Amino acid sequence: MADGRLSADKGVCSQLMQNISPEKALHEVLSEKILTVYGAGARVESLKKLSTGASRETWSFVVVTAKTMCVPLILKRDPVVYRANGTIAKEETGLGVERAVEGKLIELAEGAGVPVPGVSFYLSENEKTTSGFVMEHLQGETLGRRILREESYAAARRRLAFQCGQAAARLHGIALGDLPELECRTAREQLEQDHDTMNRFGHPYPGFEYGFRWLEERLEWAGEGLGLVHGDFRNGNIVVNADGLRGILDWELAHVGNPVSDLGWICVRSWRYGHVSKPVGGFGEISELLAGYKAGGGNPVSPEAIHYWEVFGTLRWGVLCIAMTFSHLHGTQTSLEKAVIGRRTAETEYDLLQLVN
Repeated sequence: MADGRLSADKGVCSQLMQNISPEKALHEVLSEKILTVYGAGARVESLKKLSTGASRETWSFVVVTAKTMCVPLILKRDPVVYRANGTIAKEETGLGVERAVEGKLIELAEGAGVPVPGVSFYLSENEKTTSGFVMEHLQGETLGRRILREESYAAARRRLAFQCGQAAARLHGIALGDLPELECRTAREQLEQDHDTMNRFGHPYPGFEYGFRWLEERLEWAGEGLGLVHGDFRNGNIVVNADGLRGILDWELAHVGNPVSDLGWICVRSWRYGHVSKPVGGFGEISELLAGYKAGGGNPVSPEAIHYWEVFGTLRWGVLCIAMTFSHLHGTQTSLEKAVIGRRTAETEYDLLQLVN
């Protein structure tokens, strides 16, 4: 009798899970929300999931208003786990800031003259959805390799490093008092945190160990001052059109720290996608980046600081590769993407040694 009841319960749960359609559930949530934003008669069309990133869900859709105006939009929300009983739960990733905070940062950046997608509205976490925000769908290219190779972006590439420097200066200039609550990390604290992360996996990486020592011995090169840091400012997280920089995306790693770290990160060799002769994202020179930074109101930056943060960024990327390796191997988050990125650990260790040699 008990076995029969258990079998029946499993059957009901299985049927419930089959009836759960993430797209349908989200369509209902958005359809209800847009009425308060775009008015009666507005409807959702072309809802499509764009990625299954480890820390975000990204969806594209179009709002068609009662006056048949089409508004292309992007939703970013926390990953959703669908339970067998039809309810949902937030998948805890431990990565980045909350969605409401990320949206607020984008709004602050827009107010400071940084090219970003405008935020349209927010979703609050409830029984139907996790928290998220909806923003403008910028037209342009985001894939780094296409930005660097396609002829249609040739003119854009010539001005892109300057534009990136200018945008970085503006976001770094946002007053700390205007920011939502963010984690604050000095260079030393970030160095210690990354070292602890690497050591947690119990595997020797002599090249990276040398890199940690090199950075610790030259901490004064990092420079002084704290400000808003984007945290992942690079080729691949920007939107580019024929005129150049159209927008900066993916603010989930934003924090308070040394702003020059953003300038070093965009120079990391991995973000050049094979175009290694151009240190800034594969498309520009450091002199162009710094000229734009000055034009945008940024503080003077020394060559030693740029080099220091490029080394730091390379080491940090290597540690992230290690973390993804063991996340896959230990079954925490198994994915082909993490396995492939994990294989880049040795490549990044080599890049690091070339930089500090």
